[in-house]
Amino acid sequence: MIASGPDLLRLVVLPIFAWAAWRDINTRRLPNRLWPPLAALGLVLLGWEAIQLAPFGTPPGQLFVVQVGISLLFIAPLGYAFWWFGAFGGADAKAMIVLAILLPTFPSYTLGSLELPLVGLDTSIGVFSLTILTNTVLIAAIAPILLGVGNLVRGYIEPKAMFFARPVRVDSIPDRHGKLFETPDGITRSGLDLDALRMYLRWRGTTLANLQAEPESHRAPETVDETHEPTDGGTHVGPRTDGGVEQTAVESDTESVDDPWVAERFFEEIDGTAYGSTPEGLRAALELLATTDRETLWVSPGLPFVVPMFVGLLVAFSYGDLLFGLFGWLGFF
Repeated sequence: MIASGPDLLRLVVLPIFAWAAWRDINTRRLPNRLWPPLAALGLVLLGWEAIQLAPFGTPPGQLFVVQVGISLLFIAPLGYAFWWFGAFGGADAKAMIVLAILLPTFPSYTLGSLELPLVGLDTSIGVFSLTILTNTVLIAAIAPILLGVGNLVRGYIEPKAMFFARPVRVDSIPDRHGKLFETPDGITRSGLDLDALRMYLRWRGTTLANLQAEPESHRAPETVDETHEPTDGGTHVGPRTDGGVEQTAVESDTESVDDPWVAERFFEEIDGTAYGSTPEGLRAALELLATTDRETLWVSPGLPFVVPMFVGLLVAFSYGDLLFGLFGWLGFF
C-alpha cells in the first residue's frame, strides 16, 4: 500500500470503530477512555501535515487550511450541537468530534493499480469528516426501510410501528435495548426507554417476572421498605437476574403516598434522569407489562449511531462519498 505517513496512521480508526460498533450494539455503552487517544493522534497528524505544507502559500497548503478549518470549526461543533439538542448520545457526539479532528483531509491509498477512495470530491472542498457524516446519515436512513421489510416478510404488519420497531417476546424485554413502542392505549413513539425499566427493577430489587406475578403488591407504595442502587440501566451491569441485581440496600424514610408503582419516589431517589422518562410514562409501561396476555410487544431497537458511523467510515475509505457518487450517477456532475 502506498500512502503518506499520516494517512497510513489514520487507518487505526477502522479497527477501533469496529470494536466500538460491536460494543455499542451489545451494551449501548462506550468507555470515555476510547476517545482521547484518537483525538491526540489526530492533533499530532495535523501538526505533521502542517509542518510539511507551511507556510500554506501553495494550493495544497491553502486547501489543507480550508479542509481543517471546516472540519474543526463546523463538523466538530455540529457533533456537540446534536448532543446538546438531544439528537445524539454523548458517545455519538464524541465519536463525531474525534473524526473531525482525525480525518479532516481526504486520504489517498494506492493498491497496485487501484486508487482508494474510488469516488472523491472536487479538490476545492474534499473534507473527509463531512463525507463520513453524509455517508452515515444515508446509511442510517436505510435502517427503517430494512426493518419494515423484515417485519413485512415475517408477517408483522402494523403501519404505525413496523418501520420503527419489531415484535419481541415480553420475557426478553429486560435484556433488550431500545424503547417500548406501546402503552395500554396502543402504539406510541414516546414509549419507555428499556434502560429506565432496568433501573426501576433494580431500584425495587425485583424482576419483570415477579412484577407480572404480583402486580397489585407492586402497585402499592406501602410495600416498598427499602430501595437499591438503580445503576445506569445497562444490561452489562452486575450479575443478571432478569433485570434485578443484588445491590446494597438504601434505607428510605419517604412516607407512603398515593403513588402507583412507586414511580414518583423512584424519580425522586435516582441521581439524575432516567433517559427522558417520566413517572406517567413509567406507570403506563409497567401497567402494560404487568397485565398483558400477549407473548410479544413492539419494541424499537434504537440503532446506535456509532454503528452506521462505522459503516460510513468503511465506505468512505473504500468507495468514497456516497452522496457525490449518487449525484454523479443522476447526472448532476
